[in-house]
Parts: sequence; structure tokens; C-alpha cells
Amino acid sequence: MSASGGTKAIVAALGANLAIAAAKFVAFAFSGSSSMLAEGVHSLADSGNQGLLLLGGKQAKRAATPEHPFGYGRERYIYGFLVSIVLFTIGGIFALYEGYEKIKHPHELEHWYWPVGVLVFAIIAEGFSFRTAIKESNEVRGKLTWSQFVRRAKAPELPVVLLEDLGALVGLILALGGVCLALATGNGVWDGIGTMCIGVLLVLIALVLAAETKSLLLGEAADIDQVAKIREAVVDGRTVTALIHMRTLHLGPEELLVAAKIAVQHDDSAADVARAIDAAEARIREAVPIARVIYLEPDILRPATT
Repeated sequence: MSASGGTKAIVAALGANLAIAAAKFVAFAFSGSSSMLAEGVHSLADSGNQGLLLLGGKQAKRAATPEHPFGYGRERYIYGFLVSIVLFTIGGIFALYEGYEKIKHPHELEHWYWPVGVLVFAIIAEGFSFRTAIKESNEVRGKLTWSQFVRRAKAPELPVVLLEDLGALVGLILALGGVCLALATGNGVWDGIGTMCIGVLLVLIALVLAAETKSLLLGEAADIDQVAKIREAVVDGRTVTALIHMRTLHLGPEELLVAAKIAVQHDDSAADVARAIDAAEARIREAVPIARVIYLEPDILRPATT
């Protein structure tokens, strides 16, 4: 994922969520709808999410230091993890609490046209934000299905924004359903039920994102097709005769570490081996441009004994 593409989706989501949050809190003030309050907190949490993602992207651009020789690319993973754990969970738990209180102490909605109008506006705004995230994701997901893209994406921003916007749209529909049922039946309990459904949705999304960003933080290898390209690029059939073993690790979404032991001819000179390693590194970078840190160890391939 390009930095510009991810930033465009994040900024679109941030603008939509700030406008929607303000409208929801106004609707809550006039109607007393707990769904509106929960949705307002949800939109504020989403706005904080996008702020953290933008901050993480900026922090990740810092140059490497002696203390952090591989740079700060994983800052993006850290902030993505914070988004999934802190803000989504806060929004979800708050919605569950608010829904429980509304079910326990229901009251009739006032000025019903405020929450209904705001929810319709919010669905339209979130739809535009979701459309932007889908468009940006389609440029990088290739032939992957959406579930595969969320699981395999090395850049956390687009999966986070996609799930945020999807959760927001579903949450808005749940809130609208709760408000409409409360109006139709005159029973404010439905508003509380809609609020609790929003809370469950947010917690589930938080768990999915936490699992995915945790995997990135632990360190993921290159994609299967990238590994295949690196294997093919290493061996030239002359000086480098085989790839004995290899490990890859993402130092960040767009920075890959490659460490490998390669087989060279037993009678090659040190100068020949050095030139072969330099050539292999150049071939790897040409095949997989994000392979920026490469360590190749030469060895003599010994025939297996029986």
C-alpha cells in the first residue's frame, strides 16, 4: 500500500467522522436517544483512530538511529494495535453500558426527527468514506478476497479504515432500526437494544483488528509470491549455485529484511564471492523493491550423506 493511498482513505474517514460526531451529539441533546449518544462516542472514537493512524504514519518516516538501526517502520503497526484495542474497545464498552442503562430505565424519545435525520445523513457520509476506502484497497489487494486482504495486508491503515467504515455503516443501520422501533412501539427499550447491538459489533471488530495487528507486531514474513521471486533472483547458476535457506521479515509495511545462506563454488576466490553477493542483492532488489535490508552468507553446498 502506498503511503498516499492510505492517507487519502484516512483523511476521508476523519472528515466524515468529525462531521457525523457533531451531528449525532446534537441529535442526542434534542432527543435523548441512547443510540445517538453511543453512535456519537463511536464516531469520536473513529476520529481518534484516524488521528492515531496519521501519527503512526508520520512517526514511521523517521530515519534509523544507532538505537533503532532498522528504522521505525513498525510504528504503523503499534498505532494500528492501539486503534484496535483502546479506541474500538472504549467505544464498544461504552455502547454496551449505555444500552444496558437504557433498557433498565427506558424513556420515550423526544423530537424523533433529529435522530432519524442525523442517521440518514450519517449513512450517506459514511457511505462516501467507505467507497473511498474500497477504491484505495482495490488498487493494492489484487486477486485477494476481502477477508484475505484484511488478513494478509502488511500495511494496517486500509484494513483498519475498511473495518471502521463497515462497522460504522452497520452500526448506523442498527441505531436507525432501534430508533424506528422505539418510535413505532412507543417503547424506549428498543433504542437500548439497538445501542447494545452497536457495542457488540464494535467489540467484535476490535478483536479482529487486534488479532491481525498483533501478528504484524510479532513479525510477518514476505508474501508467498515475493518469497518465490527472491528465491528465483538469488541463484544465477554460475557463482551462486543454490539457496540453502532463507528468512524474510517485514520491518515495516514497505521495508523487507532478507537473510539467506547461499551456495557458492568451492574454488571461487573471495573477490568472486563478494561480486556474486553484490549481484545477488541487486537482483533481489530488482525483483522485490521493498527488500531493502539484505544479508547473504556464502557457504559450500555439501552433498547429502546416505
